[in-house]
This record gives sequence, structure tokens and C-alpha cells, in this order.
Amino acid sequence: MKPVKITDNIYWVGAVDWNIRNFHGYLTQKGTTYNAYLIIDEKITLVDTVKSSFFDEMLSRISAVVDPSKIDYIVSNHVEMDHSGGLPRLIEAAKNARIITSPNGERGLKAHYKADNWDFAVMKTGDRLDLGKRSLTFVHTPMVHWPDNMVSYLKEDKILFSNDAFGQHIASSECFDDEFPFDIMLEEAGKYYANIVLPYGSQVHKALEALTGLDIEIIAPSHGLIWRSYVPKIVKEYEKWAANETEDMAVIVYDTMWNSTERIAYAIQKAFDDKGISTKMMNLKTNHISDIMTHVLKARYICLGSPTLNNNMLPTVASFLTYLKGLAPKKRIGMAFGSFGWSGQSVGQIEEVLKEAGFELLNKVSIRYIPSEEQLQEVTESLKKQLVR
Repeated sequence: MKPVKITDNIYWVGAVDWNIRNFHGYLTQKGTTYNAYLIIDEKITLVDTVKSSFFDEMLSRISAVVDPSKIDYIVSNHVEMDHSGGLPRLIEAAKNARIITSPNGERGLKAHYKADNWDFAVMKTGDRLDLGKRSLTFVHTPMVHWPDNMVSYLKEDKILFSNDAFGQHIASSECFDDEFPFDIMLEEAGKYYANIVLPYGSQVHKALEALTGLDIEIIAPSHGLIWRSYVPKIVKEYEKWAANETEDMAVIVYDTMWNSTERIAYAIQKAFDDKGISTKMMNLKTNHISDIMTHVLKARYICLGSPTLNNNMLPTVASFLTYLKGLAPKKRIGMAFGSFGWSGQSVGQIEEVLKEAGFELLNKVSIRYIPSEEQLQEVTESLKKQLVR
């Protein structure tokens, strides 16, 4: 339960959740952390807390540095309970602490915890909180990814406490980006963005603009490892993701009953291969929708396939389409495909959802019963003609 020193008098005092594997529908195969940060100055300050069930772990780390009753300020950058769940018990331990939050943060905390008697100080963008030798400046980042979100900047140490931005779901005994395999960290940061932040690209873009003038050497997010050696790289990735920049890549997502739709999927893949476009084949029986979204984040082409079952698409495909539509990727090219026996509604239903999501559409493919080799060849050749590079 030891704290981790970030710089002089600044410590990570959060908690590691080694066992969590589902984060409200998003698979977290590598676990996660709930990050809280302790600043020792004339005014002792804690930035965020942890999920309620991890409160004792956080308190143990705080107590290794300072008596929790001496905390003067608790900064609540985000109301969501994986960040604020430890607040009620912490207020009991730090009875004189003021809670520093945004206007929506105050409203949200009062609604969550019926905390009308807590001592709140509400911060606007640009407001500064004097800690003694240091000061915190606040920037509102609404809808990245809740209305209450804000980030906190410690000018003297050039640290951005970035809340959910730049996070990853990784449980690790390491604490910093240069202590962990960078490719895994970047992939998990992309998965985090794709499944949580993707619908709010325009807000992310505004937040990045608001942070442009800050001299940032360390980014301390609310989940995962702390960025100190690769700050420019992760900022650049966020700029790309916020702009919905894609790569020449296709994600082919499907489910199949008797392998006819799967055979169409592979005919589609051959067209992309022949045009030199990389592909990811994602059967919904074996791939979770949150893992698929990690690839969707980068892919220009999204191809969705289902046979028809009871005048409808398969439930797995409907579930993925609902998830995809909610995450709202932009600037994508879509394609619907599938097989059928006698009714054949699934392909038209998929195409309609892709259209509603704002995708540019390639010609749909619908084949009755088992596709012949000639039909599959026609699928490949027809798609190649549409893929102008």
C-alpha cells in the first residue's frame, strides 16, 4: 500500500483493481487503476478519489505520507463513481476539507451523495487555487465525457491532472509510461478512447485547444499509467482521434449461422487484400464489441454482415450496431452484407443503421442460400471496382 512519488511532494495514492474485467459493458482484460494524487504544500490537496470499494487502499497510501485529517482541499474533476466513490468516507476522515469542483460537479455530487452539507468551492475555467508554493488552474472539459468534467493543471510542476482524458484500463505495479510496454499502453489508450470518448470528438478538440498554451511535462490521468516520457506522442494520437482521422484499413464484422455469411465476409476481405488495404476479420461469436471498436477507431471501412433470422438480423449484429451508433464514429465508409433463405431483411436493416450513422455506403451484398464460387468472385470484383485508391 505504498504511495508512489511523482515529483517532490507529489504522490500517486490511488488503487489498483487487478480483477475487474467488465467496465459497464467494456471488457477490461488487463484490469484498471483508480488514480488519486496527493500534493503536499501549505494547503494539502488530494486530486480525485477512488471507487468506494477501494477507499481503504487509497487511505493507506495517503496515511503513509500525511495524516488524512490534514487535507485542506479535495479536487473532484469528475462525478462518476469510479472517481468520486471514496468521497463520503474521505470527508469523514478530512472533516475540514473543501471540495473543489465545477458547477456541474457540485450539482452532480450533491445529487449522488445527498451532500448538501459539504463545503464546496466552485471553479470556472481559468480560476486558480493557491496551495502555497504551488497553484492549481482549472479548465472545464464538458462532455469529455460527462457534463461536469474538468482538468487541473499544476503550473510549477508542469503536471496536467487530466481526468478521463489520456487514460487506459491497465492494472500494473508500474506507474509510469516508460516502465511499461509502450505498444500495449498505446493500444489500451486507443481502446479507452474508442469505447468511452469517441462520441465527443469535437469536445476533445476544444479541450486540446484550451490546453495548448500550457507547458505540460507530465499527464496524470484517472486510469492507468502516468505519461511522462511519451506525452507528445499520446497528445498527437488524441488529436488524430478527435479529428476522426482514419487509416486505409477495413474492419469486417459479422456473425454467421451456416457459414454462408462468413464466406461472403472472406470474399470481401479478398477485395481489400487485392487493393492493398489491410483488414481485420471480427466474428462476433469470438470477439467482444469493445475490442472491435479499438480497430474501428482507426479503420476507414466498416463492413457489417448478418444472415436473416426471423425477418431480422442476428442479435449479436444488432447489439454491435447499437453500440457502434452510440459511439458515433465519423468519416467512415460502410458496407452491409449477408445471406438469407427466403425473406432477406437483415442486409437492408444493417444498411439503414449505417446510413443513419452518417456513413458513406458501398454497394450492399445479399446472397440467397449458399453462395457459389462464381457469386463470391463477383462480390470480390464488384467491391474492387468501388475501392478507388
